[in-house]
Amino acid sequence: MRLGRPLTLLLLALAATFWQQTFAALGRILPPVIAPAIVEELRLDPALVGVYVGVAAAAALVFQMGCGSFILRYGALRMSQAALVMLTIGLSLAAGGTLALFALSAVIAGGGAAISTPASSHLLGRYSPPRYAPLVFSIKQTAVPMGLLLAGLLGPFMTGLWGWRGALLAAAAASLVVAVLLEPLRAEFDADRVRSRSFRLSDFATTLGSVVGTHDLRGLSLACFAFNGLQTVFTSYFVIYLVALDYTLAAAGLVFSVATLVAIPGRVLWGWLGSVLVPPRRMLALLALGMAGSAGLMALFTPGWPTVAIGAVATLLSMTALSWHGVLLSETARLAPEGMRGAVTGGVLSFGQIGALLMPLLYAALLGATGGHGLGFLVSGLPALLVGIDLLRPVEARRRPG
Repeated sequence: MRLGRPLTLLLLALAATFWQQTFAALGRILPPVIAPAIVEELRLDPALVGVYVGVAAAAALVFQMGCGSFILRYGALRMSQAALVMLTIGLSLAAGGTLALFALSAVIAGGGAAISTPASSHLLGRYSPPRYAPLVFSIKQTAVPMGLLLAGLLGPFMTGLWGWRGALLAAAAASLVVAVLLEPLRAEFDADRVRSRSFRLSDFATTLGSVVGTHDLRGLSLACFAFNGLQTVFTSYFVIYLVALDYTLAAAGLVFSVATLVAIPGRVLWGWLGSVLVPPRRMLALLALGMAGSAGLMALFTPGWPTVAIGAVATLLSMTALSWHGVLLSETARLAPEGMRGAVTGGVLSFGQIGALLMPLLYAALLGATGGHGLGFLVSGLPALLVGIDLLRPVEARRRPG
């Protein structure tokens, strides 16, 4: 039986955005995952990983706030391709191995990864039934843990085969291939582009104003700040944390991959619950409290902890800190004015990038001051705790001044 055209287009859009975000996530997280090998060969301070992640987040903040006009002018699919090409360039530069090239890599790859989500949300929002948008967006966002899973499994493996430089170049080549494979879909998926639209510096203020000027979007922005900050700390430092607990890079990568794997069904589960059983904001509150609690447990790790226990805590953090995206992004798209899904999504996510910028830098400072990872995870979970408590308050109380 032939599928109807709307369903066919939805499935094509879902597949295109899924693979685009998979390789965007892979490219973004691969350098931190194989960081122990880079740090050892180049004799760098491990705290510089936080600096790399922070620079990437700063670049992402700028790109996400300014990408709305480009999405409207060139189309969401074309900007998805541009994101993958930027990741190709960024990863290739990092293979050069100098601090200057790492910094440039963080800017370019961080910007590319940042564009991928607003572009995919703009595209998918055109074809998703509103009632099931949390589920559809959550399925799309399973691409991120898929990318993390591939990074955790293939990163150490490729590093063992070709060295860390070869691993980066292989990921760069894969991103370019995906960008090329998306080209046949452009005629349909970029049919809504507005060729007369041009970029203006005022776009930054317009995007920011559309978010902070609306109560509900402002609340989502603060949640994104807390969630994305903790997620970035987890994905950037968990492997390094385990290596510090005397795990090998391969073993640490395996634990990371297994924990990340559960985020894939987790995102679908939360999206389904947010579509049919639990109001999306209540769903986000419960996820916030879960990630805060698991981050607190992460702070208690010692070399004496069994691997099963460490894996269980990491799994809980993965099920929450890596699984909120579909619910939050679908709510953002629902609340965005017509034609501004990409821009508003970029505005909300820009607050997430502020979290991704500040929390790894704070973590790096705590790591440098204490020499341990526990306090960093504890502090990184506190904003999520505050957001969870706030989202559980009745809507009227949250909107009341003072």
